[in-house]
Amino acid sequence: MTEKTITLTVNGEPFTLNVPVNRTLLEVIREDLGMTGTKEGCGDGNCGACTVLLDGQPVNSCLVLAVEAEGKEVITVEGLAGEDCLHPLQQAFIDEGAVQCGFCTPGMLLAAKGLLDNNPSPTDFEIRQAIAGNLCRCTGYTRIVKAIKKAASLLAQQ
Repeated sequence: MTEKTITLTVNGEPFTLNVPVNRTLLEVIREDLGMTGTKEGCGDGNCGACTVLLDGQPVNSCLVLAVEAEGKEVITVEGLAGEDCLHPLQQAFIDEGAVQCGFCTPGMLLAAKGLLDNNPSPTDFEIRQAIAGNLCRCTGYTRIVKAIKKAASLLAQQ
């Protein structure tokens, strides 16, 4: 199996790793870097549980080869919170009861962050479009949409 050395930044920290060329970004994040907040649901890009930001864009990390992240910046759910406070998205999800089992939450948060970073005042329709690739089987989507709207409002006040 062929390996390649890659350098990438994950949550602000640089990493240099030797990885098999067929290894996914999800596998590297979870197994090599020990950041288990990013979840593997389906493994084929249908559920969104593995969503991370790659150079600011939401991607299904199960579909991205680690070698494709060479020189890029990755944000995972572990990179959202500050040292002593939650990210406004995380707080809004708690406040609005947008979390039940929590399996989809990391991917939802990153999809929402990608949206709000590019569109700080989205409509409900735009929010629903942004999270369309993230499946939730517990809460439905009403509370999730409400939480993202609340986070947008909180971020606008900062």
